[in-house]
Amino acid sequence: MANVYREEEWRLRQELAACYRLIAHYRMSDLISTHISVRIPGPEHHFLINPYGLFFEEITASNLVKIDLQGAKVEDSPFPVNPAGFVIHSAIHCAREDAHCVLHTHTKAGCAVAAQECGLLPVNQISLEFYGRVAYHEYEGIALNLSEQQRLVTDLGDNAVMILRNHGLLTVGESVSQAFLRMYYLEKACDIQIAAQAGGALSIPSHDVCRRTEQQFNAPGKDVAEGELSDPDANRLAWAALLRLVDRIAPDYKN
Repeated sequence: MANVYREEEWRLRQELAACYRLIAHYRMSDLISTHISVRIPGPEHHFLINPYGLFFEEITASNLVKIDLQGAKVEDSPFPVNPAGFVIHSAIHCAREDAHCVLHTHTKAGCAVAAQECGLLPVNQISLEFYGRVAYHEYEGIALNLSEQQRLVTDLGDNAVMILRNHGLLTVGESVSQAFLRMYYLEKACDIQIAAQAGGALSIPSHDVCRRTEQQFNAPGKDVAEGELSDPDANRLAWAALLRLVDRIAPDYKN
């Protein structure tokens, strides 16, 4: 199939298929619901999304569906597209040039935090990656109304992470790897929060420590003090390891 697509599109198809398999592997899928998309380079703003009706374990590079910003398929596919997926993903791809990949989940921990008035709390080092960087969108029902698109975009702003109240989690990234790693750690932060809240009173680091830790995550190497180290390669190394994992457990994703 690779020769049917331009080299860059085929690479993105394989990365997106790998991401679907990883979401399934880490138990962040929801039967045939939820969705991950990636934009294809070019002025058309076409993007790839999952074939509606398949489990994430069944998604491959070649069965991803390519659609335009109006939700129309731009090449033949026997599969439909999740309408809620189109509403959410097309709005963000259209509004944010840096949002090359958009990832949405309905996990137990993510939905639990999305149901809490306090939202995500800075209760653990993992959650501090997102300190001051989480957007919130109020629940309006299943995302089938096109009028909700502008409110989604407005609420997201320039953030990379959004909690959809009473619904789930959403991350965006300049790459598939960035969106996935943000979701992996956002999910883990939510899981830790629910566990910590069940254990009694919470210990919250100071604002200054939270801000500094957020910078260490998101701007490694910036304002590094004498005697302090940084770790700019962590995400690149983690994604390479994840691809090795999916190559072992589900090599057919590349087909």
